[in-house]
Amino acid sequence: MEKFKSLEAFIGEKKVGTLATYNGRFVAFEYSDEWLAEGFSISPFSLPMQKKVFIPKIDPFDGLYGAFSDSLPDGWGRLLVDRMLLKNGINPHEIDMLNRLAIVGNSGMGALTYHPTHEQYSEEASMDYDRLAEECARILDTNYSDDLDELFRLGGSSGGARPKILTKIDGEEWIVKFPASIDRKDIGLIEYSYSECAKKCGIEMTETKLFPSRKCEGYFGTKRFDRKLNADGSTKRIHMLSVSALLEVSHRIPSVDYSTLLALTLKLTQSYAEVEKMYRLMCFNMYAHNRDDHTNNFTFLYNEEESAWKLSPAYDLTYSNSLGGEHATCINENGKNPTQADLLALADKIGMKKSKAKEIAEFVRETVYEELGDVEQYQ
Repeated sequence: MEKFKSLEAFIGEKKVGTLATYNGRFVAFEYSDEWLAEGFSISPFSLPMQKKVFIPKIDPFDGLYGAFSDSLPDGWGRLLVDRMLLKNGINPHEIDMLNRLAIVGNSGMGALTYHPTHEQYSEEASMDYDRLAEECARILDTNYSDDLDELFRLGGSSGGARPKILTKIDGEEWIVKFPASIDRKDIGLIEYSYSECAKKCGIEMTETKLFPSRKCEGYFGTKRFDRKLNADGSTKRIHMLSVSALLEVSHRIPSVDYSTLLALTLKLTQSYAEVEKMYRLMCFNMYAHNRDDHTNNFTFLYNEEESAWKLSPAYDLTYSNSLGGEHATCINENGKNPTQADLLALADKIGMKKSKAKEIAEFVRETVYEELGDVEQYQ
């Protein structure tokens, strides 16, 4: 594999800028003149619209800015990339972050694409979900799979720990998940039930489905929010940033409180409607025991037509725990056993009316109980 020293980053046909290795460990970035004249900041706090060379810190993204780290696969996707490299006789530890972006090319999440690219996979695909689930389980349990090329093509750019594929259904792009080795066999049904409950709580989500299986309760699928089907049948890519990328913090180490998320939402979106969305999601995560609420599980989307940031539809909602069984993101500095009093304290701090905050919290609590029952049954 040829190792590149620089890449060009694009959104659509417009060149955003150039990435280049610096001192062997860092990936520096500079906006193009074209983008500075007509574009927007791809990461408002770290990469303002300035004519300069930006040099990141080594941590937490191994010498990358968060905006570009968001393009890289994590967990399952990274495992597939590394297995594919090994299959081709390449040591994954010798591939730097710049060349990992070149492997992503135009297949990453969000709108950013990278050129030139490293082509690593075949173009053939199958949608036998049971067979794909079996291959996912096999690659998790061993170093081998009959369909590594296909799994890489379908899931090599995905994030998150659970096995998944990225696929098109009726012209629209979806994510379909499979159980990890430590998951309950009915995890797909559980996540689908959580998604339906969240919608009834007033939380925005993309369309979700439970895809049928001959071997389990079904596989959970959700329509991608970083892709939009245009009227002419083409697909528009949407620029997105996780909170991890925005704040340049690792999602693997709990480091923020929901007070930070609420304040960040207000600062970035300048909209109390968006703040209310984040507050409602916080309430749901507390009452539904979704405690794997780390900074990669909150994302903002940039609306180019309105020149505005908005909170993305919610995702990865299910019964879960973080370190020590606590919330990854504390609620009023309480990660172990937060209460409605903690919710209301944060609402007051961000300027929400107490009556409105209490109304939302109680509605979410009642809806979760009505739809999911005692959530401890899902542990």
